[in-house]
Amino acid sequence: MSEPYFSEQTFESNKYPLRGEYDCCIFKGLNFSDQDLSGYSFNECTFYDCNFSLAKILNTAFRDVKFKGCKLMGLRFEDCNSFGLSFSFEDCTLNHASFFQVKMRKTVFKNSSLLEVDFSEADLSESTFHECPLSLALFNRTNAEKCDFRTAFGYSIDPEINRLKNARFSTSGISGLLDKFNLIIED
Repeated sequence: MSEPYFSEQTFESNKYPLRGEYDCCIFKGLNFSDQDLSGYSFNECTFYDCNFSLAKILNTAFRDVKFKGCKLMGLRFEDCNSFGLSFSFEDCTLNHASFFQVKMRKTVFKNSSLLEVDFSEADLSESTFHECPLSLALFNRTNAEKCDFRTAFGYSIDPEINRLKNARFSTSGISGLLDKFNLIIED
């Protein structure tokens, strides 16, 4: 028996939708926290003000998905279906999320909180971090080539163990690249 298929629909109730495939759908104000979304497929969908905190996303497909004003705390994006994985985040909270070994080139993080996020071994190349706090975010053997960190803040990234070729930083953020040396940098 095949999974249900939904296209170009809007979902606005407190109940989360049935397991299935969703194309070009809009989700507003839904609470997916602690829910099992394993095996769902979201293609070209937009989520507004939804709560995904601690949801299970094993083999969940997020293809060209936009999250706006959503809470995605503690999600393990490495559990997602990696085929076509593509998303953007605006005004979201992703604290304590994990992107361990996730290939997510050209991802846009805009005005989103990324406190204590694990980007270890992820491919973030050409991604943008616009006005994002990155305090205690973990960058370990991460590909951040051509990333834009110019307006991000609070990060600590070791250039010796991460790929940063052609990444962009602001002058005020340079200290985040020198943390391991315990230097005192003053204006």
